[in-house]
Amino acid sequence: MDPVNHVIHSARLIDGGRETPDAWLVVRGGRVEAHGTGDTWRGAVAGAPVDEIVDAVEAAGPGATITPGFIDIHGHGGGGAAYDDGADAIRTARDLHRAHGTTRAVISLVTASVDDLARRVSAIADLTETDGTVLGSHLEGPFLDLGHHGAHDPGLLIAPASDAVARLMDAGRGTVRQVTIAPELPGALAAIERIVAAGAAAAVGHTDADAETTRAAFDAGATILTHAFNAMPGLHHREPGPIGAATADPRVTLEVIADGVHLAPEVVRIAFAAAPGRIALVTDAMAAAGSADGDYVLGALAVRVENTVARLLDGTIAGSTLTQDAALRTAVAAGVDLPAAVTALTTTPAQAIGRPELGSLAIGSPADAVLLDADLVVRRVWTGCA
Repeated sequence: MDPVNHVIHSARLIDGGRETPDAWLVVRGGRVEAHGTGDTWRGAVAGAPVDEIVDAVEAAGPGATITPGFIDIHGHGGGGAAYDDGADAIRTARDLHRAHGTTRAVISLVTASVDDLARRVSAIADLTETDGTVLGSHLEGPFLDLGHHGAHDPGLLIAPASDAVARLMDAGRGTVRQVTIAPELPGALAAIERIVAAGAAAAVGHTDADAETTRAAFDAGATILTHAFNAMPGLHHREPGPIGAATADPRVTLEVIADGVHLAPEVVRIAFAAAPGRIALVTDAMAAAGSADGDYVLGALAVRVENTVARLLDGTIAGSTLTQDAALRTAVAAGVDLPAAVTALTTTPAQAIGRPELGSLAIGSPADAVLLDADLVVRRVWTGCA
């Protein structure tokens, strides 16, 4: 955390879908105390000096921009470390992503045995007690369709039996934030209801479901589409599939991986247009994010990274090497409005996992903030209180 009391001034503020020029923030005790425009910040701190005054233009140049801290609800590691490998690996990967603006993250786990997953979500639950930037866990498996297993070990995929779901949710002690499930599997709709009742978001993904089955999942309580367009039937003009169902349903957030590999730029732009305010830009990053090309392991599967693209040895895309600041640049280059792209990194993912107090720089909010230059490169990151 960043305990210092400070002012950031002379920045373009992007927050809540709006742009405010020449803005300032006063932070005390890790929370936003006040904000405004121009030189009025001087009066705001006249009676109570701060420890640091940050001139955004001096720190990041003309066009300096301040946004809320980014929130990644789907990532598997970075900096050479995989989230599946325990607390030290999680800390290593989080350090890498924090440097790129991700102030808080859900820790995604790839498919493993129920025993292993139970141990991992329990360890993540322990970590949330001492690290407020860790928001809990995301079980991307094992309740996935065999034909759309992606970079998950097909030999470990299972149907969502009630005892397996209950064990994993209990192991998380209220910190499982998201569970991806293929809704066509036997028992899936009941499992979605059970997941939601336990306080987690159910997500449709790694699925062969048609639109009707996907709509049934949403009616059962699912509210997220895991990495839209990937590991699911495509959007066909007579068979809209999960994407058509999700874009039509205002209850649903669509994850988008804007790395130039998972989706073409035109598709990123189409997704934002089809579901305004409901896109969450996620990384789906694996250990190689921020690290060198080479050979890695994702779960139990060998991954080769060449020219920053991660693939299984059979050529299947295996997560990404993306950071959220790069996703922001990709989305904007694709034609997405900057405030909309920032919302997709902040407010939308926070709401998708039931943490609406995050992803904003409103007065009283945790002072998670990112300072970017005119090219949307991160120059400084602050993390406020839990």
